[in-house]
Amino acid sequence: MNSKTTTIIPLLLFLPLLLFPQNSSTINTDNWISSPGIIGTFVLLFIVLIVAVIILMAKLNSYIDSFKRKQLHKKDLAFSEELIGMDENEIDLILERRKKALTYKLSGKELGSDQQVIDRKGLVNKVTHEPENPMFDEKKNTPLSIDTPEPLKKIVIYYLGAAVFWLVFGTLVGQYVGMKFIWPEMDSQSWLSFGRLRPVHTNAVFWGWASLSMIGLGYFVIARTSNTAIHSYKSAWYSWILINLTLLLGTLSLMAGINNGGGEYREYIWPVMLLFAIALVITFWNFYKTVANRKIKDIYVSNWYILAALIWTTVLAIIGYLPYFQDGLGETIIQGYYMHQGVGMWFMTFTLGLIYYYLPSSLNKPIYSYSLGVLAFWTQMLFYTMIGTHHFVFSPLPWWLQTTAIVFSAGMFIPVVAGTTNFLMTMKGSWNHISKSYVLPFFLVGVIFYFVGSTQGSLQAFRFTNYVWHFTDFNVAHSHMTMYGIITFILWACIYTILPKLTGKEPPQIFVGAHFWMAFIGLFAYMMSLMAGGTLKGLSWIDGNPFLESVILMKPYWVWRAIGGSLMFVSHLVFAYNFYYMVNNKKLVKTLDAPLLERVNN
Repeated sequence: MNSKTTTIIPLLLFLPLLLFPQNSSTINTDNWISSPGIIGTFVLLFIVLIVAVIILMAKLNSYIDSFKRKQLHKKDLAFSEELIGMDENEIDLILERRKKALTYKLSGKELGSDQQVIDRKGLVNKVTHEPENPMFDEKKNTPLSIDTPEPLKKIVIYYLGAAVFWLVFGTLVGQYVGMKFIWPEMDSQSWLSFGRLRPVHTNAVFWGWASLSMIGLGYFVIARTSNTAIHSYKSAWYSWILINLTLLLGTLSLMAGINNGGGEYREYIWPVMLLFAIALVITFWNFYKTVANRKIKDIYVSNWYILAALIWTTVLAIIGYLPYFQDGLGETIIQGYYMHQGVGMWFMTFTLGLIYYYLPSSLNKPIYSYSLGVLAFWTQMLFYTMIGTHHFVFSPLPWWLQTTAIVFSAGMFIPVVAGTTNFLMTMKGSWNHISKSYVLPFFLVGVIFYFVGSTQGSLQAFRFTNYVWHFTDFNVAHSHMTMYGIITFILWACIYTILPKLTGKEPPQIFVGAHFWMAFIGLFAYMMSLMAGGTLKGLSWIDGNPFLESVILMKPYWVWRAIGGSLMFVSHLVFAYNFYYMVNNKKLVKTLDAPLLERVNN
């Protein structure tokens, strides 16, 4: 029996997983492109492309409408200027002709009157006679302070500010590392070697950018959904200091060659990572006490995700650094557990909690289904805990453990489909927001990648796709599809949703648009090039070709990797400017009697 016997019907996936051959040498790769995992990946990538086209068409349609309005305005303005240069008789003649034209169809009373136009209620806030306006309509400001305490605003802004710094720093290092694939002779310094800089990049964006952003955004969610003040603002600052100290010491240690050995994503030595673990415990206690002191009866679904993420990650940090299982195959199992739990139970779970608050609040409507949120929560807790070993298929680990990881990976379809359905149904009826601002496009791309990236990960867990793609550049593409396409895009959406409401300043939409398109196009070029090159590399290994040949064939794909990465990095610089614009010289914002987000929570 070989991979051709695998059915593509999702409900029957589990049986073929158990019947795959136990010897990788018996796998037939002649028809590799017909494998369910390969076909499924093609379909998922096509979905991403379709979504990009839809967003682009919506923006183009908005631009065309705006251009038409400007042309009409230009004609009206030219006509008005022409009237100024005419004498009284010419004006009377033109007006008489216009009057006859109007009376040909209408009496002249249905659509207006002869009364003077006076803006008594101040509805018009800007009048321009410049037809060559920017292509984007000015987004309407919505200055809602939502009665946010100034200490809470400061915490959110400082957490996000530190996160932006680590994003720029971490991706600058990543940009440099990506360029070394094309120009490996760029330097000869040990502290600039790939082996030292790669973990500097990953840890900076993991624990710096993503973690600080999530916690900062989480403080606002916890306070608002509990309708109470944060338990301890001082504790929030302690955590902020500890996390940034962790990143500073960890980065210096890694560049000096001091690391934790073979643990991927746990390269920080334990005294450094201990500071991060203490910060997590303090943050959890602060969040927990705030929820416990809430002034409303129910606990909003976002809080379940956020508190669960903090609990799981604290446990994970302890298990990942305990010395009892750090030798031999035990270390391999712990590594798979740590790596996938870090992504799934920290970044993904926490970010999902943020979506359940910021997405409905940005659309001014409740989440589609609380029940789907609960289903996704508990199935995420169930299936994600056992999938780490799918990174070590065909390894010396027990075959039953590998099979269990594959089956649980397939089980991840349940929370992913439940969550994606919930978010897309929440967006239903609000698609016109795509042409009005970039908040919904950021959310939409993040949600689509949540479905595409997570489903593709489940397909990649199958034994055949593992056989082709494992240890190749395809895995780098997959990790960026998830950590960048899902986590980062959703964090950007949340930041663009709440920060203008806290500071009273909207970023220029043309710069937000530049940020969105450079990040999206850069990511697409990055992951498509590495997926294509990684597939060819895996097939080259299977055919028994020399390893050097697979390195040579990757060169053009690494060039596109560098191009995509450059676009992504430039987009981060634009985002940093947008952040600075929003927080610099904050405006006073008025508190509304019926806050928009309060209605959403209820």
